[in-house]
Amino acid sequence: MFPLPPRGLAEIVLWVRDIHRSLEFYRDTLGIPVMSPPEMRSPIFLRVDDGRWAIPHMLVLVQLPAGTPEFSRPRTLHHLALELDPAEFDAEAVRLAERGFKLRSGQHPVLPSRTLYLDDPDGNEVELICAAEG
Repeated sequence: MFPLPPRGLAEIVLWVRDIHRSLEFYRDTLGIPVMSPPEMRSPIFLRVDDGRWAIPHMLVLVQLPAGTPEFSRPRTLHHLALELDPAEFDAEAVRLAERGFKLRSGQHPVLPSRTLYLDDPDGNEVELICAAEG
């Protein structure tokens, strides 16, 4: 008998150099709500789904200890992707560009989709993706 595939991806955990700057990026810039209690300083859990899952899809930010060496290339994490509503994709690209983010485009090799890329404060590539219209 073959193993059953997972139901979904429950969390991605990122080491961050400045948790406040990373929280500003993911919560304030990308709009991902915090789900951990306000007194929790690290790790900080953000909910990356619409609330229909028993186990939420989470992005977790963990503060690196002071004095940790710089990240080297290539890094273990290539990028993470966040799904957008197709109706909001163009407006989000304009909003991010107006905030000074350098956006890059791309083409998913398997899915008919629209994509754009930007970097978080620690240099992690973040893909914003939506289904291709039509």
